[in-house]
Amino acid sequence: MKKKTPSLARSTALRGPIRSEPIQDLDEVLEAGALVGQEIKDLRRASNVTLSELSDATGLSKGYLSQIERAISSPSIKALHSISRALGVNISWFFPSPSEDDDEFREFVVRRDRRRKLDFESGIRDELLSPNLARGIELLRCTFRPHSVSGKEDYSHKGEEAGFVASGKLTLWLDGKEISLESGDSFAFESSIPHRYANESDEETVIIWAISPPSY
Repeated sequence: MKKKTPSLARSTALRGPIRSEPIQDLDEVLEAGALVGQEIKDLRRASNVTLSELSDATGLSKGYLSQIERAISSPSIKALHSISRALGVNISWFFPSPSEDDDEFREFVVRRDRRRKLDFESGIRDELLSPNLARGIELLRCTFRPHSVSGKEDYSHKGEEAGFVASGKLTLWLDGKEISLESGDSFAFESSIPHRYANESDEETVIIWAISPPSY
C-alpha cells in the first residue's frame, strides 16, 4: 500500500517551490533547542500535518520527531533539512533572528527587520507578521512581483481569510468568479471556497493577509 504523504503548507500548495537560503551559523542554530522544537510543532499543526505523516515524509521516526518537538532531543542539521522540506519552508524558518533587546517581547512583537520570510519561485514573497503560528490567527505581508501568480489551479482549505490591498492591484478568483481589486480595497472569504490569485499588472502589489486558523 502506498504511504499517504502529508498535506503541504498553504504557501507551498499555492505558490510552488521556495528559494533556498543558506544557514550562516549551524552551531548557534542547534543551541536554539526548545525554541526549534516549538516552531516545528506550530508549523506542523498549522500545515495540518500529523506526526505520522511527517515521519513518512522525512524518514524520521515518530518518536524522534515527538522528542524534538518536546525539546527532549536536539535535531541534527540533516533532520532539520528533511523536516523543512516536508513542511515547505527554508530551514532558517525555525530560527528567527535573535535580539537581546526584544527577548522579553518575542512572544508578542515582530520587529520590522526580524520578520521571517519566504521567497517563492512564482514571484511571491511572504513575510510573517505574527510572532508565531501558535495562536488562532496568522498575519502575513505578501508581495507579488509583476505578473506573479499563486498557481493555475484553485485551492481550498479550512478556515477563513481576509486581506487589504496596501498597494498595487490583485486579481482574486473565488469559486471560478474573477474579482479585480485595487489599492485600498479589502476582501474576506471562507477558505473552503476554491480560490487563487495573481498580480496581472506591471507594478508590484502588496497585500496584508490574515488567515484563521493559521494554515501556512
